[in-house]
Amino acid sequence: MRILTILLSLALFSPARAADDRPNIIWISCEDISPHLGCYDDPFAITPNLDQLATEGTRFTHAFTAAGVCAPCRSTIITGMYQTTIGTHHMRCNAVLPESIKPFPIYLREAGYYCTNNSKTDYQFKHPKETWDESSGKAHWKNRKDGQPFFAVFNFTGCHESGIESKSKYESVTKDLTPEQRQDPEKLKATLPPYYPPTAVVLEDWKRNYELITAMDAWAGNLIAELKEAGVFENTIIMFWSDHGVGLPRAKRWLYDSGTRIPLIVRIPEKLRAEGQGVPHSVNDELISSLDFGPTVLNLAGLPVPEIMQGRAFLGTNLTPPRDYVFGARDRMDERYDIIRAVRDKRYRYIRNYEPLKPYYQYMNTPEKGATMGELRWVHAEGKLPAAAELFMADHKPVEELYDLVNDPHEVHNLAADPAHAERLEKMREVHAEWGRTTRDIGLIPEPEIELREKAAGSTCAIMASSQDQTLSTRLGRVAARASDGPSALPELLEALNDPDAAVRYWAATGIGNIGEPAKAEGLAPARNALSDDSAVVRVAAARALCRMGDPDAALPVLQKELAGPEQWTRLHAAIVLDEIEAMAEPAIPDLKRALKNQPNKYIIRVANRALNDLLGTENQVP
Repeated sequence: MRILTILLSLALFSPARAADDRPNIIWISCEDISPHLGCYDDPFAITPNLDQLATEGTRFTHAFTAAGVCAPCRSTIITGMYQTTIGTHHMRCNAVLPESIKPFPIYLREAGYYCTNNSKTDYQFKHPKETWDESSGKAHWKNRKDGQPFFAVFNFTGCHESGIESKSKYESVTKDLTPEQRQDPEKLKATLPPYYPPTAVVLEDWKRNYELITAMDAWAGNLIAELKEAGVFENTIIMFWSDHGVGLPRAKRWLYDSGTRIPLIVRIPEKLRAEGQGVPHSVNDELISSLDFGPTVLNLAGLPVPEIMQGRAFLGTNLTPPRDYVFGARDRMDERYDIIRAVRDKRYRYIRNYEPLKPYYQYMNTPEKGATMGELRWVHAEGKLPAAAELFMADHKPVEELYDLVNDPHEVHNLAADPAHAERLEKMREVHAEWGRTTRDIGLIPEPEIELREKAAGSTCAIMASSQDQTLSTRLGRVAARASDGPSALPELLEALNDPDAAVRYWAATGIGNIGEPAKAEGLAPARNALSDDSAVVRVAAARALCRMGDPDAALPVLQKELAGPEQWTRLHAAIVLDEIEAMAEPAIPDLKRALKNQPNKYIIRVANRALNDLLGTENQVP
């Protein structure tokens, strides 16, 4: 029956059908902004064009991205699938997709649409050449054939975090703003989140964010004006969105609302509206995920949504039920791993920190270049940070976090230990675990193992999907969670150290290391045995465990060997452990110095350099 439906849909919307019957669709997207727009009740925002768009259409109040950083998010948007399912979860990775997973514009093009992208891709996989009719700085819907319906993407890069960090870029992007469009930093204190100190340096960055958004609004206004001038405005559905939250610490890269809640505005001309949708000046509080953007475009164009897609259409006809939850994932951000998962309903957010012994603000070169990050470091050292900001300077994180977004919109009061919320915590914990199992969360497999298994499986997502081990997903999720449960988990972790799958053994060794000294009596011998594991990344995790149990002598030779080994991501894991163990790593100083040259990726160099800075008392930042 479904095959017949697909064939009928393709026939109805074939190129032979009159183009006027099919809507044009345009995406106006931007980078690194939260809902700091006038239509979202921000009192200082100067965004007249987007405010007008919201007046003529629908403003979505609960739209979220599946990650707090651009490239993983863009992979979800173009495929309609979770980055942790298809293997695009690590920032700056290059996944291999099977033929069954296609960028959704391919389906539009097959139905006769002219599809353009101006001009960012950054999908973390090599997209097929048939994805776009044109993808470049010159791509434009105006280049289509006469009467041909179009889907066009325009992306504004000016409000990227680099626009805040770089004075020259900020000045270039905002050069056309009038004096009336400039912001007073002192007045903006009223909207500054409590996890930032209200210093002049921080307020300058906060001001730049607002002014970059104003510049973006003018750009968006020009795109809308082009539609009107060409006479296609009333046959074009406009969607405006951001790829994730504001490009500042504790926002970008994070899974809080500050990093994942985005503005989403949709204008649907009256003749193209499904019943009850697109009413001017309307507000929609449905939970929307970035996975849903592509399926929604297909549905609005009258095309079937492929069953493999995990996103759902939220506009058009024949809709599936709204979401009860949206999900988010954080994995490797540049040179640092921090495996975090999040579940959000309309009021509460649950966060699971799989690596709670790592600080919130691990040292990463890119965000450290920003003035706000530097100010957080400096004011913290002076002991003058506000209490909410001091929370995120901690050298470790809670295993679980739970926030009430109605009473605590900035998510600074963790309710996970509050007995009054125990039932809700347990429910969201179960929802998270079920999501990981059903979506086959590849992010729980250490990256060196992903690279090895991908070659055998044929694609990244096939690692889990085609596994003959029917209980792997359950075992992996269980042991990864138990790895942060402390001494009570030791018996199970010791048993898991003999699991047939290296990913499970990795988390077992990691958990034993997390326990540290209290695991020494029972864990020392098994960890030593694991130094000869078949998997290099398990050997590194076992070496870390031995160091944390106070036995570095056997561990250091393994870390030194793997730092120079054949697997690039195992090298990174080894460098991270050497950085973590601090003074214990002194015998490896010559190895770390050698690691500054001839590496397959710059992230190994960054971590090795940071470890050397700490060991030698120097301070050198590498690219």
